[in-house]
Amino acid sequence: MMIIFFSIMFFCGIWVFSSGHKHLLIVLLSLEFIVLILFLMLYIYLNGFNYELFFSMVFLTFSVCEGVLGLSILVSMIRSFGNDYFQSYIMLQC
Repeated sequence: MMIIFFSIMFFCGIWVFSSGHKHLLIVLLSLEFIVLILFLMLYIYLNGFNYELFFSMVFLTFSVCEGVLGLSILVSMIRSFGNDYFQSYIMLQC
């Protein structure tokens, strides 16, 4: 039952990530939602088989690095172009 719940939440996060929103912040939030669901699934899997939870800490470290990289891209985009719309960024590339 829990696996079905987590898989529905995971695919909802993928749907929001791939639906093509206007703002970069919404895309980053959906990416962090996917990472949190993957962490919960990994934690329950490792805890269920009484494995070491060290790999979950490595996973959290990489997910924090991914979040910081996304936020730094967001800040540099807002400083350069004034907003986080994808449409204005594509228009300024020409």
